[in-house]
Amino acid sequence: MGKAYPSNLTLAQYEFMSDLIPEAKPGGRKREVDMWEVLNAIFYILVEGVRWRSLPGDFPAWQTVYRYFRNWRKDGTWVKIHDRLREWIRIENQRHPSPSEAIIDSQSVKSAAMVNQSVGFDGAKNIKGRKRFITVDTLGLVLQVLVTAANVGERSGGKQVLKRVKHSKQNISRLTTIWVDGGFDGDSFMQWVMNFCRWIVQVVLRPEPAKGFVLLKKRWVVERTFGWLMGCRRLVRDYELLPETSETFIYLAMIRIMVRRLA
Repeated sequence: MGKAYPSNLTLAQYEFMSDLIPEAKPGGRKREVDMWEVLNAIFYILVEGVRWRSLPGDFPAWQTVYRYFRNWRKDGTWVKIHDRLREWIRIENQRHPSPSEAIIDSQSVKSAAMVNQSVGFDGAKNIKGRKRFITVDTLGLVLQVLVTAANVGERSGGKQVLKRVKHSKQNISRLTTIWVDGGFDGDSFMQWVMNFCRWIVQVVLRPEPAKGFVLLKKRWVVERTFGWLMGCRRLVRDYELLPETSETFIYLAMIRIMVRRLA
């Protein structure tokens, strides 16, 4: 290994995660690159927010690192690793692998100047960029992510991300309740969730006379998750040409958090 960057996985963390890394495809050349270095390079991009071409020279070639990142995004490897770690975290916290409750929220972030695909203007937040819809369990662990243009409404984006939860391969057999804020409130949205997903929507509203910060039931959990994501410079602004790449970096941020806890 080269320099010990703060974003690097420790040996214990890498060994914990190594069993989830796919083997090299049969029939091709033997894998020569060190996967520990490849993962550290990807996490360096995530945490430090640099361009792929700006990877320090003591990492593998940026083209090699990006190829692993891109291929595993396209074949779903990152999501599989993420979902397995999430189940292990829940078991370690003496929870059932399948959550019974989930929380939805959205976050609008500015996009970089060169990003022009799936970009819109969020009038409520006065932000031109993209909107992140995430669904988390009561531990704040992500179930599904959806990145859209910032002008997509809460209910529309909420339906799309809940469809992903419903059709995902992860264990959601016990899921019954979805907690939302006032932006998702509405009879049509609640009826759709009940008819399509067979779940109940619970709306948590801010008390009208309250001033300043108020800790809202269940709602603080998803806000804390957004706070975790903001610890990665690559996620402070949306630099990705494709929304799918933005979603992958969110899963990677959660992978890094979960593997550090488990190891």
